[in-house]
Amino acid sequence: MSADTTDEAAHADVLRKKLIDELRERGDIGTDKLAAAFAAVPRHRFAPRASVEEAYADDAVITKRNERGHPISSVSAPWVQARMLELSGLGPGMRALEIGSGGYNAALMAEVVGAGGEVVSVDIDQDVAERATELLAETGYADMVRVVCADGTYGGGELTPEGGFDAIIVTAQAPDVPPAWSGQLAEKGRLVVPLSLRGTRQILAFEREGGHLVSRGRTECGFVGMRGDNRHGGRTIDLSGEDLRLTLDDDQRADTDALRSAVASSRRTTVWTGVDLRANEGALPSLDLWLISTLEPCARTLHASPKAVERGLSGWSIITAATWDGGTLAYLTIRSNTTDGPGDFELGVHAYGPDRETLAERLADRVRAWDSGGHRGSVEPTVRVYPRATPYDRLPPGQVITNRRSRLVVSLP
Repeated sequence: MSADTTDEAAHADVLRKKLIDELRERGDIGTDKLAAAFAAVPRHRFAPRASVEEAYADDAVITKRNERGHPISSVSAPWVQARMLELSGLGPGMRALEIGSGGYNAALMAEVVGAGGEVVSVDIDQDVAERATELLAETGYADMVRVVCADGTYGGGELTPEGGFDAIIVTAQAPDVPPAWSGQLAEKGRLVVPLSLRGTRQILAFEREGGHLVSRGRTECGFVGMRGDNRHGGRTIDLSGEDLRLTLDDDQRADTDALRSAVASSRRTTVWTGVDLRANEGALPSLDLWLISTLEPCARTLHASPKAVERGLSGWSIITAATWDGGTLAYLTIRSNTTDGPGDFELGVHAYGPDRETLAERLADRVRAWDSGGHRGSVEPTVRVYPRATPYDRLPPGQVITNRRSRLVVSLP
């Protein structure tokens, strides 16, 4: 890659300053040290196939796709990178691990930790690791970041410093928290990871608390999924062909045949909750998090296709929350508001199966509790991570998610 011409560099400087100003105004960048890092690193040099304008837009830049055209590597959106770096507590002289490489975020981390710090970046994809190495060298960070091609499930491996990393930042969507991440975290370090919780996608910052990890902050965003030994599992049930599908985590069970028969019977109960939504309100992530924190079983993984809307199976084509019990299924739906309320839409529940009236009311009550209990704007659960072998009677109250390598407990204050 050739260096920028004077005009290109000046144009990039203007766009970079504009982006930093926007991130600071919104609170995504909250410290001078992070603003200085964003000012120092030429983001466009890490996205060579994008225009300079695209590189400095507050959006992700896809850098690699798989054979089906799905993104598998990207330069994440600046606001996400800023929030994750703030959540990590990264500072001068610290030792940091990045899981999921690309070059740009590692360069930001290098600027924050400075000459006395250390940054290791791990990626499972040889092409991605080589590309990150080349770009870091071309932008002057070769001596500040060490890039390794390895499965990030196992953290920094032999490169883990004595005493562990002060910050571990995962830049791929993870279904689980492997033991290596907690084991390689310094006593007062922070792990920041985009974690899937029953279909919701949360970026959580964890610290040590006794023999487990506890969340100390979060934000919402999705990433491309992890590969390797910490890839997503689960299974998808086609409830009505491909028009209505439910995806379950590894530890969730459902009577597939009974649920299909219930939907096929067309005997349905619909309960309208009286809870309004305004167009573009952005409240649904809060509702999803509330439901998976207070209702068991529950998952935000029921997908209704456009054809499902045409068939009357759903009021919207969206991935939404669902609960089930034996051969009964209940899930969220929506309709245009028929009342004089302030919202454009009203939330409701469709339910199929022998206990559809009971399950529909149970889910509707949870929606009403979210609306009336002061949770509508934001739900802030605490997530604790325990070793997979921890007995249930040694876990605190909350919703338990048993993964392949850990047990998560999700609770509300």
